[in-house]
Amino acid sequence: MNIDKDLVAAMATPLVLAILVESENYGYAILKRVRELSGGELEWTDGMLYPLLHRLDRLGYVTTEWGASPEGRRRKYYEITETGRAQLAEQRRQWDTATRTLGGLWGLAAPAGA
Repeated sequence: MNIDKDLVAAMATPLVLAILVESENYGYAILKRVRELSGGELEWTDGMLYPLLHRLDRLGYVTTEWGASPEGRRRKYYEITETGRAQLAEQRRQWDTATRTLGGLWGLAAPAGA
């Protein structure tokens, strides 16, 4: 499935913040988690994720710290801040409203092919 780029962009911030609520993480692991959560339907690239992470850092939604992987390689780890948690709560309220609104319409529609 090819998900519209505007929809992917709209859900990127709350998705990454929600992943970081689970635990601090590094870029490649975030990409894997997005793929896992979407059942493989979202295949983000480094070129999409890292500018988003840098923006979240500038906004104060995440902090970064260099650490070592179990193999000894340096990785930049991202952790959600209290400001990021507040932003995630606000975005969740907005998405809940959007989902409820669309669900109300789609729940009344006839199934495809009917």
